[in-house]
Amino acid sequence: MSSTILQHTAADTEPPGDDKHPFLVGLGERVRAIRARNGMTRKALSLAAGVSERHLANLEYGVGNASVLVLLQVSGALKCSLAELLGDLTTQSAEWLLIRELLGHSDEATLRRVREQVAVMLGNGGPAGQGAAAGQTRVALLGLRGAGKSTLGAMLAEDLGFAFVELSREIEKFAGCSVNEIQALYGQTAYRRYERRAIEESIQIYPEAVIATPGGVVSDPASFNLLLAHCTTVWLQAEPEDHMRRVAAQGDLRPMAGNREAMQDLKGILAGRAAFYSKAGYRLNTSAAALEPTFQALRRLVREALGLMQENA
Repeated sequence: MSSTILQHTAADTEPPGDDKHPFLVGLGERVRAIRARNGMTRKALSLAAGVSERHLANLEYGVGNASVLVLLQVSGALKCSLAELLGDLTTQSAEWLLIRELLGHSDEATLRRVREQVAVMLGNGGPAGQGAAAGQTRVALLGLRGAGKSTLGAMLAEDLGFAFVELSREIEKFAGCSVNEIQALYGQTAYRRYERRAIEESIQIYPEAVIATPGGVVSDPASFNLLLAHCTTVWLQAEPEDHMRRVAAQGDLRPMAGNREAMQDLKGILAGRAAFYSKAGYRLNTSAAALEPTFQALRRLVREALGLMQENA
C-alpha cells in the first residue's frame, strides 16, 4: 500500500471540537453505521482497508479530512459504493432524482408500502414479510447469532412438518469449505455470492420450509429482498448478554474473538442492523422466557401468520 495514499491533512491530528464540518460529521456517521451493519470492528476495517485505526477513528468522528483515495479504500473494505458512503445514491439519473423528491419527506411506514408495491410491480413477490405471495409457506428466521434461530427453527420445522434449512450449512455445501474458510480464502464478496445462491435455491426447492438465516444476511439488500418477498419473516430478538452467552456456550466467539471490547462491538452490530431486522413481518423476544415457552410463542405466531389451525395447542 502506497504511503502517499495514507497521507492525511493536519486536521486528522486535531482534537474533536465544536467547529467540525457538518459534512465530515455526517460522513463519519455513515461509515460507523455501515461498519456496524457489516458486523466489522474498527480494527477489522483497518486491516481490510489498509488504513490505520487512528485515521479511521478521526474519520468516524468527523475530525479527519480524508482523501478521496482513502474513502475509496474504506468503501471497498465495507463492500459499499463510494456514493453510499458520501450519502448520495439517488443522483444516478433524472428518474432517480424525481423519485427521491417524491419520497424525500415520507415516513418509514409510507416508504415500506412503496417498497412492497414496487416489489409486486417488478414481480418480486407479494407484500413483504407477512406471508409473501399467496400459497407460500416458507418461514425465514432473522437475527444476530445467538438469537435462537437454529434451535427454534429446527423445533418449528418439526412441528409444522416443513423442511429445515440452515443457510450457513447450504453455503458451505456450495463452497466446499467452512464459512470461516470462505471468508479467509475468498473474502466477503464471494461469501455473499454463495449466500444469495443458497437463498435462491432454497426458495426454488422448498415451497414449505423454515429457514435459519446468517445474522449478516441483512447486509446484502438483494438477498434480504429475496427473503422479504418469498418468506414470512420473523426477527428473533435477544438481549446482548444472551447473544454473547449463547454463542460462548457453542464454543465460538466469532466475530468477537480476542476483542476486549466484545460487548460494545456486539451492541454496535445490533444497533447497526436493527433498522433492517425490523423490516421483518413479525418479531419475538427470545430473552423473555425459557426455551419451551419461547417455542410455543413462536409456534402460535407462525401458525397464525400462515393461517394454520392451532393443532395440539
